[in-house]
Amino acid sequence: MRKLISDFLSGHPEIEVIGTARNGKEAVEKVKSLNPDFVTMDIEMPIMNGLEALKEIMSCNPLPIVMLSSTTKIGAENTILAMEYGAVDFVAKPGGAISLNLHEVKEEILGKVIAASGVQMSTLTKKYADRRLPKLIISDSRDSQVEKKVELSSFSNKQKQMHNVSKNKISKTGKTFVIIGTSTGGPRALQEVLTGLPASIGIPILIVQHMPPGFTKSLADRLDGLCDIHVKEAEDGELLENGTAYIAPGGKHLKMMKKGMTYCVQLDAVDPLRMGHRPSVDVLLESAAENTELNFLTVIMTGMGHDGKSGMEVLRKNGKTITIAESAKTSVVYGMPKAIKEAGFADEVVDLNDISETIMRIIKS
Repeated sequence: MRKLISDFLSGHPEIEVIGTARNGKEAVEKVKSLNPDFVTMDIEMPIMNGLEALKEIMSCNPLPIVMLSSTTKIGAENTILAMEYGAVDFVAKPGGAISLNLHEVKEEILGKVIAASGVQMSTLTKKYADRRLPKLIISDSRDSQVEKKVELSSFSNKQKQMHNVSKNKISKTGKTFVIIGTSTGGPRALQEVLTGLPASIGIPILIVQHMPPGFTKSLADRLDGLCDIHVKEAEDGELLENGTAYIAPGGKHLKMMKKGMTYCVQLDAVDPLRMGHRPSVDVLLESAAENTELNFLTVIMTGMGHDGKSGMEVLRKNGKTITIAESAKTSVVYGMPKAIKEAGFADEVVDLNDISETIMRIIKS
């Protein structure tokens, strides 16, 4: 497998392979000595596995890392953890742990490695805990009093900033849905946004995250354990309920369909890929546009390409939506939100750690 991957990458005119490693421990050592621009790494390795090596590299020598993973249940769960630990993206091995038919995903490996070389490392290493309310340290010591003043000043500035943003509002008449679209860097972005939403949000949330089959269930389960809202992989025909986030299954387009007085999930594994993607953000937004009686709050976050742009044009022409685009400052890959902003479709451009607050302000206004 090391030979196959090396051959794939070496054959590209923009890539030079400067080393290979037989296990995670050797990978950590070679990253320190060779100082590469990016790394591809298998999750399943001897001595030190890929997750352990990833954490070590990201803490000592952070750089873009693309993981290779099997589609087993454990492999999928570990892949989601790898995204949480700072991996840029992953490629699903088509033939299990020892995958000698890697040529089937050669172009995907090349595409993701090229994209990984251009990511903003600050967005992968940043911890977004500062989204929460600051804890005040009260003490008689002079140093702690200074720290308290700094925390209070920081909180005051953030509150002032939030009050100064434009006053976009969702109409209080009619039912409202939130739609989120994201790709590269999306799992971490989704965790940041969804953990900031209260169980009392009172509306359904539909999510398209570009992922292959076998991984979205693990992503949904992981997020469900971290969030106050309920997060699940969408199932065909199920009713859309308030306070629940539905993640499109890998390999299937997610659409919403009216069913009597309610709305339900419609999954489609037959319609062709859109710009290489199924699920596609465009497809979800186009289905939303057919429900002209509804209000939508759409959020486009980090990701390569411009999936969501054409669907957003249809929704804004035929339906009612307020659109949030993630800022360039916090996007791992500033592609999808950039396309929304440049097309003039973004009503607000928001840093990732402020998106959940912005959602709540708009839908509760």
